[in-house]
Amino acid sequence: MSANNLFLKSAFVRAPLKNGVGRYVCQLQRIVFKFCKSNGASRGMRDFIEQDLVDFSKDNPGVVVYLKPRRHRGPVIVGEYLNGDRLWMSVHNKTHEEIVKWVELFRTQQGNNWNSRLRKYQYTNHPSVQGPWTPFTFKDPELNTAELPDVRFGSNNRLPATATEQLRLMFEKQKLDELKTAE
Repeated sequence: MSANNLFLKSAFVRAPLKNGVGRYVCQLQRIVFKFCKSNGASRGMRDFIEQDLVDFSKDNPGVVVYLKPRRHRGPVIVGEYLNGDRLWMSVHNKTHEEIVKWVELFRTQQGNNWNSRLRKYQYTNHPSVQGPWTPFTFKDPELNTAELPDVRFGSNNRLPATATEQLRLMFEKQKLDELKTAE
């Protein structure tokens, strides 16, 4: 464990259970736009408020939107989520388009899991350095460009006959034997 984890709280991933299976529940509960009416660094925020805020509010009726004008302070977006997390983002000197992208990110994520050391239920003292196994791990690279079926990579002719095929062959052989004896 590195020293960076000493001051972080320990937590499991708190994903909303089955969110999106029946219906999707937006995890953003409240968003606060803090800005200055005259500061040049708040220009992008003021443009967002003038052009897109009403449409954002109409599209997301479950999100409470607050505007908080502040004198001589940098623009900030604060998002509060259903799980109690608060995200704070300074949008100092950001353009209108960048603020639209940040607001969309706030709307689609579920909170802040970066301030906690993520724990997992399984643990090993010797983690694998080889990576996860897949069915294609030890396959021959020639298989990517080969025209299949190819005898080099195996064909269906080598498979043993199934029980049904064996019975069919025995029945046909029996019929042939009966025809030969009848002649």
